[in-house]
Amino acid sequence: MTSATTTAAGTAAEAAAPAAPCERGATVWLTGLPSAGKTTLAFALAERLRAEGHRVEVLDGDEIREFLSKGLGFSREDRHTNVTRIGFVAEKLASNGVKVLAPVIAPFADSRAAVRERHAAEGTAFLEVHVATPVELCSERDVKGLYAKQAAGQLSGLTGVDDPYEAPRSPELRIQTQGRTVAESAAELHAFLTERGLA
Repeated sequence: MTSATTTAAGTAAEAAAPAAPCERGATVWLTGLPSAGKTTLAFALAERLRAEGHRVEVLDGDEIREFLSKGLGFSREDRHTNVTRIGFVAEKLASNGVKVLAPVIAPFADSRAAVRERHAAEGTAFLEVHVATPVELCSERDVKGLYAKQAAGQLSGLTGVDDPYEAPRSPELRIQTQGRTVAESAAELHAFLTERGLA
């Protein structure tokens, strides 16, 4: 028979023990202009989630272009193919309990909708996050020098400048990065996931 002392001690130990991380998988799709801060935000969030014991994968758009979508160009059709390939991989990982962070421009609404529909069909959580950094700030950051090349006439088809970007009308979350640190933006996204029962 368990004594009251033992029971109380057990209850106290349970209260002190850290909560087990949520094992539900999900895809968090971070869309936004080039140099909006999508990848930086994704890796900052991934570090925090891993520290909490979550299984996390970051599907970086540039890496996917190199290893999964090599040979694809930047026509609307090729961009759609690239996005749906990433969406397929993301859903497979997420359906197996992985938190998938996909910092991918995905400029067209129909492509993002196709990814959302794939997740919905499989019953897998999909959250669209618009990293809504103004093009003026993106061009100042110009992490890869794309805006400078476009301005110099060395590059065409830059998303949001001379190629379309269809911003999400009703994303699950819209993050404004201007005037904020990466840590602050990552904390906002983490809090959002916590509210959704995913962190």
